[in-house]
Amino acid sequence: MTAAFGLGKRRQALEDLYGKYNRREYVHPDPLEFLYNYDDPRDREIVGLVASSLAYGRVRQILRSVASVLDRMASPAKYLAGSTREGLEGTFAGFKHRFTTGRELALMLAGAKGAIERYGSLEACFASGMKDGDETVLPALREFAGQLNTLCGCGARSLVPEAGAGSACKRLNLYLRWMARRDEVDPGGWESVPARMLIVPVDTHMYRLCGALGMTRRKAADMRAALEITACFREIAPEDPVKYDFALTRLGIRSECDPREILECCGAREVA
Repeated sequence: MTAAFGLGKRRQALEDLYGKYNRREYVHPDPLEFLYNYDDPRDREIVGLVASSLAYGRVRQILRSVASVLDRMASPAKYLAGSTREGLEGTFAGFKHRFTTGRELALMLAGAKGAIERYGSLEACFASGMKDGDETVLPALREFAGQLNTLCGCGARSLVPEAGAGSACKRLNLYLRWMARRDEVDPGGWESVPARMLIVPVDTHMYRLCGALGMTRRKAADMRAALEITACFREIAPEDPVKYDFALTRLGIRSECDPREILECCGAREVA
């Protein structure tokens, strides 16, 4: 699909966009900013799970909700290590983020605690599902979500959706981008998940933008659309197909960023 507008022209347009917007100064407001406060990867992977799982709804509400959770855990890794499921449910009993309850959040954290106890870290849990020959992280993503939901004993599926259901799993793929990539914006911390295997986090905005760029013909922003879009970006950046995700998502989020910048450079139609 990328050939429609010229691969070289598209690569240059995206590189220009990356150079312009892939900077810390453009992060706020974004739940990613919470990860910058934690140098220890053991803390950061828990913070990233919390911040990405709550990344739905209005951004200001997201930031308030993530801050509310993290304020109750001085060191997330130490806090979980010393916690019980009952204690977690008590700590977050009054928490609410849109349709996510404190109990659901507590169950997700209990699942994360169980994964850390079993594997040593969330990274090791995720890596356990990776196999030689996998082109993307999708099989491991399915395993990881399944592990967290099994270990928590029941229903945290609203926070950790299972990819087998066809969902684009935007929040989990966002989490992986934060943890597996390292540049001025993405802090990284996971060394065992190659950036080349990541899947583009696709929400409605990214789906429409990439549709306008001719990267998918899917009728819905589902996992198949995410894989089509990722395949197109892999033609441009084989070792880092989600490299341009942050810069592209600034278009339409920040008032000074205009989607027409990339569309006009690529000769694409307007976003529907």
